[in-house]
Amino acid sequence: MENIDFLLASKSPRRIQLLTEAGYKFSQVDICVDESKIRDEAPLDYVARMAYLKSHEGFVKAGGRIPCLGADTVVVKDREIFGKPHDFDDCRRILRILSGTNHEVITAVCIVTAEDCIQEQVVSRVVFREITDGEIEEYWNTGEPRDKAGAYAIQGIGAKFVSSLEGSLTNVIGLPMEKVRDMLQSVSVSAGL
Repeated sequence: MENIDFLLASKSPRRIQLLTEAGYKFSQVDICVDESKIRDEAPLDYVARMAYLKSHEGFVKAGGRIPCLGADTVVVKDREIFGKPHDFDDCRRILRILSGTNHEVITAVCIVTAEDCIQEQVVSRVVFREITDGEIEEYWNTGEPRDKAGAYAIQGIGAKFVSSLEGSLTNVIGLPMEKVRDMLQSVSVSAGL
């Protein structure tokens, strides 16, 4: 573990790919946190709490010596949080709601170190064109929406539903790399890495 810059408290292939492509040296740490929402919890508060819980648990589990990055991404429309679809019916319900409208993608990123805890949130706005039920069924059959918040992947086949994007593309993918770079730099400087 001495040759790594930080720990990643996530199994997300998208986050792993973004960090790897950016040239970071990191190691994953397996964590298990209760992702239940608190009644009337605002989406921004929810993602902030999840990112903190993930990074804190990863930091502690790994011995409390190496900075740990945790993140949480949600798709939000009218204060309703859309996670990963449970099944085809849930996927259809989510994509029908998002069809022809705009929604927000919110990611909270938290880095816990022995000295500090820093956290940032990034919000991007995505506009969908109208989507037919036939397109939703066809999309479900590709397998892509099954493990994606909001039942779509902007970096994959789901891009065909997007009319416009305002904000960070990597945020919508699952990790706002512009913000992550700044956060990791500030941790590296303060931790003397």
